[in-house]
Amino acid sequence: MSYIVDLVVDQKAALGEGPHWNGEEHVLYWVDIMEKRLHRYDPITKENKTFTFHQYVGAAVPAQPGKILLAMHDGIYRFDIKTEELLLVANPEENQPNIRFNDGKCDSSGRFFIGTMALNIETGKGSLYRLDPSGQIHKILSSVTISNGLAWSPDEKFMYYIDTPTGEVAVFSYDKLTGNISSKKTSVVIPNEMGSPDGMTIDSDGMIWLAHWDGSRVTQWNPFTGKQLDEIVVPVKHVTSCTFGGEHLDELYITTARQGLSEEELEKYPLSGGLFKVKTKAKGMKGYGYKG
Repeated sequence: MSYIVDLVVDQKAALGEGPHWNGEEHVLYWVDIMEKRLHRYDPITKENKTFTFHQYVGAAVPAQPGKILLAMHDGIYRFDIKTEELLLVANPEENQPNIRFNDGKCDSSGRFFIGTMALNIETGKGSLYRLDPSGQIHKILSSVTISNGLAWSPDEKFMYYIDTPTGEVAVFSYDKLTGNISSKKTSVVIPNEMGSPDGMTIDSDGMIWLAHWDGSRVTQWNPFTGKQLDEIVVPVKHVTSCTFGGEHLDELYITTARQGLSEEELEKYPLSGGLFKVKTKAKGMKGYGYKG
């Protein structure tokens, strides 16, 4: 079907990423990794409040009221929105200064899953970690290159995961009681001409929605058959991530990037780095925060 893609914030972000809809606050949190910024977008007031840090910000999820858990260059931090105090929670890569945290999300039990990657995108240098509410952190995947999109099936029997250079979405069996993963398989393969899979979300029917880096689109797929179901064309080259938000979780927020574009490409795609919103027939799943 055809969609109306609305630009809601003309931010011109270098690397807009990690959108998370906070249903309690009715706001969208998202980041600009390279500009070291956390954004808080209020769709009612249209305000996009910005917090700037001294290191990269890969992902943001709610923690306790008034607190945000940030995955940054040198660790996972708890950020107080009011006081702007930043406290280190964990840094499993403290001896790896050339590694930074990237995309991350929480499951319904409040466990924070967060991946890493090398600053120079060296193959196999990244990992996927799980930060439990107890504060314990576990490495659950190694030899990852660009740890990116995460999603859980509505019944949480499966976890979907993207390591971007593989060009595919992997699916794991998921143990909701422990947060452990097993039995990796390939769910969806993205054709090269469609760009590279980046961020991801899932709808209430269990269908996954993928952002395409270098692909100018978001696509919907059936993760059980591997078949594409739908497509949203976005007027930028680098589409980075997406999540459902709004009162009925039927508005798809889409982040984009300007990083790596030539002057000619920026002229062709002047809205690159903007935050977009699309009304859909699908409804998303509630986004969860960290319960530690």
